[in-house]
Amino acid sequence: MALFRLGPSFDAATLVRGDGVYLRPAEMRDFDEWASLRERSRQFLSPWEPVWPSDDLTRAAFRRRIRLHGEEMSRDEAFPFLVFRDDDTLVGGLTVGQIRRGVSQTATLGYWMGHAFAGRGYMSRAVRTAAGFVFGTLRLHRLEAACLPHNEASMRLLQSVGFVKEGYARAYLRIDGRWQDHVLFALLDGDPVNPPQRRMG
Repeated sequence: MALFRLGPSFDAATLVRGDGVYLRPAEMRDFDEWASLRERSRQFLSPWEPVWPSDDLTRAAFRRRIRLHGEEMSRDEAFPFLVFRDDDTLVGGLTVGQIRRGVSQTATLGYWMGHAFAGRGYMSRAVRTAAGFVFGTLRLHRLEAACLPHNEASMRLLQSVGFVKEGYARAYLRIDGRWQDHVLFALLDGDPVNPPQRRMG
């Protein structure tokens, strides 16, 4: 008798609906909107992300990205999504990654938001949607996230959803060209997920 499920719970990621937002894997038809949003948000995003490759916003790189994402999803390793409002406007991206099965049943959460849409509650709704996907569809036990200590907006977002601060990791990730400390958060499948506040629009 198997004690832990070792494989994916389904064959392919599909659209995941939330409250006012939905998540779905990127497709080539998204390239123009995605590249435009990322370019307009470059200065806003750069302090919180790894250094962008020189070809990051090219169509060829986007095509490679989609191919890699498909392989990761088929192997149950990661589920990268774009985040859309219900009116089909792209507002950001979110990845459930580094999935560990066996005795761990854990994944990490990463996300980015276009500058024009920041602070309106879209990402907190997307994270709640992702939590439902992680614990319901993927049947994982634990979802982890990490923030730079001075990224107060991201820490507030995670805590508003229900993530619990668990620790501090020195030189944890290479962000904006430097190894930087991070604050560690986690949400368990039995933890309450707080309802969203009305800030959209």
